[in-house]
Amino acid sequence: MTVDNPTPPDSWADCQTILVILAHPDDPEFFCGGTLARWVQTGHEIHYCILTCGDKGSAGEHNPEQLCNIRHEEQLNAAAIIGVKSVRFLDREDGYLLPTLELRRDVVRVIRQIKPSILVTCDPTNLYVRENYLNHPDHRYAGQVVLDAVFPAAGNRYYFPELLNTEGLEPHTPREIWISLTSNPNVSLDVTDTWPIKVRALKEHKSQIGDPLKFEQRMESRKAERSTTEKAFYDEKFRVLKFR
Repeated sequence: MTVDNPTPPDSWADCQTILVILAHPDDPEFFCGGTLARWVQTGHEIHYCILTCGDKGSAGEHNPEQLCNIRHEEQLNAAAIIGVKSVRFLDREDGYLLPTLELRRDVVRVIRQIKPSILVTCDPTNLYVRENYLNHPDHRYAGQVVLDAVFPAAGNRYYFPELLNTEGLEPHTPREIWISLTSNPNVSLDVTDTWPIKVRALKEHKSQIGDPLKFEQRMESRKAERSTTEKAFYDEKFRVLKFR
């Protein structure tokens, strides 16, 4: 919840269509899996769009084509645990993502196809996530291309007119953008109840997490500061933009 507003900012009156656009298989679960599970539990409909294939996310046990296939399967399994309705992959090459006009058009296409009221991406300005972690360029460029697609392109019929004239995709602008992996949040959600779902979904990304028991221990250590010896709490933070 926001500090100055006791009402949770996701207390939407009706069922929302939510589109998550991030760079890699596993990004949705790592960045905001507890929140996504929370939204599914309250009746909202979630769709994923993963921009890259994740074909370089390995120490070398598999070749890129094999790893791409593995990560597709892992992401589908993880999304099923969260309760996601659909997953689509744009399959750009891992590590080489750039916010090009071509990719912006492809993201606009997905936004107009799904017509989300809520869109989730990540923060393009967040270069240093922690003192010991440099943010992946794909994360930053994914956030940049998504924000550029939302405004001004997705809701304006004169941008990428072929999407309207040839594919029949009417302009659409999401009502809210929830920006994850940000160093400048204005919303913090309590995801304590759905944290076990997040961890269970992440454990489907077997190619990424290493030893599952050690991974569970790492995830358990991410307690919120308000945790006590009797009770662990977990939060996920966002920068939320509301257009209407």
